[in-house]
Amino acid sequence: MKGLLNSLNEDEKALVRETGSGELAGMEEDGLVDLHTRIRRARDKYSKLYRRTASARVEKYGGRGKARPKNVRNAQKAEVFEDALARVSWYLARAARRSASALKAERIAAARPDTPAPPRGGVPEATTKSSQTTRRRRPTSADPALNRRHAATRAKGARRQARRDSR
Repeated sequence: MKGLLNSLNEDEKALVRETGSGELAGMEEDGLVDLHTRIRRARDKYSKLYRRTASARVEKYGGRGKARPKNVRNAQKAEVFEDALARVSWYLARAARRSASALKAERIAAARPDTPAPPRGGVPEATTKSSQTTRRRRPTSADPALNRRHAATRAKGARRQARRDSR
């Protein structure tokens, strides 16, 4: 791995160095998107170069297995950038989740009307039954298949709601 990193040119080394956890932790979402794009382009470059060179050498060497050792460097460079892309993708997903939850909280706060002040003095009226205000919980069963089905139903509803919310 170290020998491969030494074979990268200076721009490529700098790009891989930017994917260190210390550098990624301090980046904002926009910077991570930009870095993700640059690393993806480098990875795609070496992946395409590897595939094209390998396919061109198949006829010369008589098979992909024999042609592969002549093209190892491009495959290794693609792998280095693939690993870097995975690191950046993880940090980007984390930043996106953070900003999405902050935006959601902001929208909920903006949409929530000011709550009326509770009435002064006296006992508050019981206008609704307590059983109507609490959610009914399904009892857990000993059957794992039934629990799995209930979980799948809840997940389906959550996906449906997420799809509606994203519109």
